[in-house]
Amino acid sequence: MIKEIIVVEGKDDTVAVKRAVEADTIETNGSAIGEEVLRRIELAQERRGVIIFTDPDHAGERIRKIVAKRVPGCKHAFLPQEKALYKGDIGIENASPDAIRQALSELRTENPEGEGAGEITWDDLMDAGLIVHSDAANRRLKMGKLLGIGYANGKTFFKRCTSFRISRTEFVEALRKMQQGQE
Repeated sequence: MIKEIIVVEGKDDTVAVKRAVEADTIETNGSAIGEEVLRRIELAQERRGVIIFTDPDHAGERIRKIVAKRVPGCKHAFLPQEKALYKGDIGIENASPDAIRQALSELRTENPEGEGAGEITWDDLMDAGLIVHSDAANRRLKMGKLLGIGYANGKTFFKRCTSFRISRTEFVEALRKMQQGQE
């Protein structure tokens, strides 16, 4: 049984999560998250903690940002797009129970604003070819998978590295694996 309540987008995601683990969920019912749902998520965070587990697509990232901004200190689970894809549709509901369990075992906790910072700098991203590089998007996809922080554009990737306190050691090890093709 997972102690925290898992925030998902819809009923099909709840079904997929419950096939993989014993857990309670809150459904956002898409990206138009209502005030009532946000209040339920706040209460869940106060009482049990929250894991944000949204689809690895634009809408899922939008929901993740809305919830994380409103409810600080949430844990985050990320599922790689290729593990959530079925007939052109991307979603948690398409993932296998094993993929869901793996994503939930590699949680990242967001650093509340103002409490320290990560060790990774913007220059580190440039030096690693994660920004201002012809293959930057593909490299961020691979690094995001290795670091367990999901895919993001350059600015969001940097924010995740700092807010999830990615250490220089973690970053360098993931970069080494990526360069050796071990993702």
